Amino acid sequence: MILLADGGSTKCDWILLDETGEIVFKTRTEGLNPAVFEKSLLEERINANHELSSYREKVDIVNFYGAGCGTKKPAAMLTKIFEEFFAEAEVVVKEDMVAAVYAATTEPGIVCILGTGSNSCYYDGDDIHMTVDSLGYILMDEASGNHFGKRLIRDYYYKRMPPEVAAEFEKRFDLSSDSIKENLYKKDNPNTYLASFAEFIFTSERNGYFYKIVTEGIQEFVENRVLCFPEAQNVPIHFIGSIAHFSEDIIRAAVWPYNLTVGNIVRRPIDGIIDYYRNEVIKKNKV
Repeated sequence: MILLADGGSTKCDWILLDETGEIVFKTRTEGLNPAVFEKSLLEERINANHELSSYREKVDIVNFYGAGCGTKKPAAMLTKIFEEFFAEAEVVVKEDMVAAVYAATTEPGIVCILGTGSNSCYYDGDDIHMTVDSLGYILMDEASGNHFGKRLIRDYYYKRMPPEVAAEFEKRFDLSSDSIKENLYKKDNPNTYLASFAEFIFTSERNGYFYKIVTEGIQEFVENRVLCFPEAQNVPIHFIGSIAHFSEDIIRAAVWPYNLTVGNIVRRPIDGIIDYYRNEVIKKNKV
């Protein structure tokens, strides 16, 4: 059986497929970003999941695609954790951008992730090409959850948030300066903390203020993470993640001046990964 996972800093979706490609179970753990979380916490989150523990000895292959897995040291740490937990399985750990490509297309295109963090690549039909290295939530991650969370907090403190929006914002979150500073500078995972504020935009009724900040974030992302690829004019631009899903109209408006073509917009990458494995892996192995 093949265990597939799409993981970020906030959450990780898991699906177990049997030999025919049928779903045995779907489950979710908290985020498993090895570049952000300590080894002990990663182990704790995996061990806490009942489905994973129940099938740990029945899994033949583990293919994990996750944030923070694009560099060798974090990826190696997570691989070792999985090899110890799934003792009978062959384990492969790759960066989340690979899963985004599998979820979006099998043809050449530019694939963009808009999640807790953000990233982009050019897929030529065989290989992934990264023009710009991602430097994370402090320096980059335009149009991501932590980008919008940071913008909301700043606007609230600088009094740029409309009063009626600010009043609702205060009801939803602890906005004391002590709490914010403690979470950002003393506690683990400040990127996930910032991203938690972005839900305010996408779970509230859209207004002019929300439209403005999402538009500005996506325009910045397009300028920095899409137009950097010379191929952008000739291939579709695909978007992965909940922020993309809820901002489709804004994305289309942002790329229009550059004569770019929007391709697929996929809310949950794991659904596209299932189709990829059924069509490209399981079916071909049977032929």
